[in-house]
Amino acid sequence: MKPTFRRRLKKVLVILLILFVFCFIAVLWCNHAVDSYASGNLFNDTNQIPYNKVAVVPGASKLLANGTINPYFQYRCDAAWKLFISGKISYILLSGDHSVIGYNEPQDMKDELVSRGIPPEKIFLDYAGFRTFDSMIRAKEIFGQSKFTVVSQPFHNERALYICHHEGISAVGFDARDVSGRLGFQINVREKIARVKMFIDLYVIPAHPRFLGEKIEIK
Repeated sequence: MKPTFRRRLKKVLVILLILFVFCFIAVLWCNHAVDSYASGNLFNDTNQIPYNKVAVVPGASKLLANGTINPYFQYRCDAAWKLFISGKISYILLSGDHSVIGYNEPQDMKDELVSRGIPPEKIFLDYAGFRTFDSMIRAKEIFGQSKFTVVSQPFHNERALYICHHEGISAVGFDARDVSGRLGFQINVREKIARVKMFIDLYVIPAHPRFLGEKIEIK
């Protein structure tokens, strides 16, 4: 191996190592910041969580690729239903993806909740909640809510609450049951990266919801 090539290879390896260390520190710092803010703002007991007029439930696909019920969908519906019947919310805003025909996260969640006895007039649908950032901002800008309860799994609530804090929204989280096993592991790994992306959206290259549109205030 020629000396020149060895020197170049060494430089490349050093640069790659520096990038790896930087990314690792960024992931740790972003996750610590999100966890720290959420501490004290998450609840899993309806007796302890404060009342908010509206709960925002981020969407999840109803079915997994194998055709079985998605536990994230099921557990979020369980938690929203529990909050409603306990009197800790008066309305539910279901915010998810309906970008293609035949795929409608908000409507699927509404059908599930109505089947459990929640009056349809107590449910509002946001069809442009394509990601957590969009769902939180649209709840404020389109549906007129600057204070609400976010209903999702703990890791997701933590990120949602940080977004709300940055955007001047007063929010608490009600934790749906978490998911274990392979699916839960995959989602939690993806969440670590999503938090870094969130910081880029908030502080580096400011993001905006894909759509805003006509206001539908929940009164």
